[in-house]
Order: sequence, then structure tokens, then C-alpha cells
Amino acid sequence: MRRFSGQLWLAVFAAAALGMAGCQSTSSSTQAAAPATNSEFDDGSMGSGSGAESVTVLQAVYFDYDRSDIRSDAKPTLRANADAIQGNASWGVVTIEGHCDERGSEEYNLALGDRRAARVRDYLVTLGVPRSRLRTVSFGESKPAVMGHDESAWRYNRRAEFTASN
Repeated sequence: MRRFSGQLWLAVFAAAALGMAGCQSTSSSTQAAAPATNSEFDDGSMGSGSGAESVTVLQAVYFDYDRSDIRSDAKPTLRANADAIQGNASWGVVTIEGHCDERGSEEYNLALGDRRAARVRDYLVTLGVPRSRLRTVSFGESKPAVMGHDESAWRYNRRAEFTASN
């Protein structure tokens, strides 16, 4: 009876530790306060998808379904991002990552993610960021920010994020 009790406690302890580790990883993501843009996306979400250094002062921007045009609520965020990029030459090349929600084929979403990243790059260039400091990559639907199969998740997955490499 004593041995069973020890194994039971060990199993309970291991399950609790795994549960706490799982909770910790979801709440400790790299985030910074988003500039006020009166957008439903003012949550400061910004992830890193490529393994490069996450630049936490650069905020993600979001897109409408099946669209790659820059939304009006994203323009203040991109202006702030442009200022930050221009003021931090040590970041080297900044990568703009295009992402999509899970709807559509893999090929379609890769192309849409590419268009989104390119639109963000072009907008930053119009704000004075040298094109040589920017590169684009599309992850399509392969790196969702939020897991789920409805609009409450999809709206956060239609995005462009930023990373830097020195």
C-alpha cells in the first residue's frame, strides 16, 4: 500500500508540474504594449516565427479575410514601427513575416502571406525605411498565433510580424 501511495503522489506531482509549465508558456510570450490605434487588435501581440531575435517594440499588424491591403487601423502602428526601425540600425535587416488563417489551400495561403508581407514592406519604404533593411517571408497558415477554428482565432492569425537579425 505504501508503494502505491508514493507512485500516486509522484504521478500527481508530475501532472501538476506539467500543467504549470503549460500555463506558464502561454502567458509568458514576448509582448509589448501596443500603441493606441482604436483597433480591436490593441493587445500588443507579436510573436517570433523564424528563430531570429524578436523585436518586441515592433507590433504586429492584422489583415481582413482574404485581403492584403493595409488597414487604416494598422497605419499608426506601422508609422511607429518605421520610426523604431530607423532609430535602431543595430537590428540589421528586419524580416516581415506574412501569416494567414487556416482557410484556403497551403499554396494560396503562402502566396497571400507573401502579398501581406510585401505590402507592409512597401508601406514602410514609403515612410522612409530603406528597402535594404527589410526582407519578407511568408509562413502562410503554418504558424498560427492563436489555435482555433473560428473567427476569434482566425483574426489574430491574419497578420504580419517582425523579427531582426544582426
